[in-house]
Amino acid sequence: MSEPLTTTPGEGFHPHLPDAPGHAASLRTRLHHIRADSLDGDTAQTGGMRRFAAISGRTVGSEKLWMGQTLVAPATSSSDHHHGASETAIYVVGGHPEFVFLDDSGDEPQEVRLRTSPGDYVFVPPFVPHREENPDPTEEAVVVIARSTQEAVVVNLPRLYALPAEEA
Repeated sequence: MSEPLTTTPGEGFHPHLPDAPGHAASLRTRLHHIRADSLDGDTAQTGGMRRFAAISGRTVGSEKLWMGQTLVAPATSSSDHHHGASETAIYVVGGHPEFVFLDDSGDEPQEVRLRTSPGDYVFVPPFVPHREENPDPTEEAVVVIARSTQEAVVVNLPRLYALPAEEA
């Protein structure tokens, strides 16, 4: 057996593997190293936030998963939005972002605010309207997001409300 090939941080995308025509199928048969400085900013956006794709159909050929990073500026609130049929998992890396949604399971709809800290996780079910807020006046909030679709689906809304089934 030959010596294993290795990559070094900052060395680039698979410098030792061929990217020539005819190797497209190999995208699904090898690991992909996405450097922190190589995230793709050409993603669906919501006001007050910046999303960057790391793992997506476009970046690595994923078929069922999207993963990336979202930055929420200090003293900022995103627009109200949902992520279509995607299940979304959020891991808080830095700051204390708050996630706001409308709970209409009781007699009166009530706004619920989840206050988070680094190390916390949040799960957002499909089609649930919500928004992210960063109440800190000086510190940016940073989260890592994984979705069950290969791309970052973002549907901006005029307010927090439940969509009727025919609109969803």
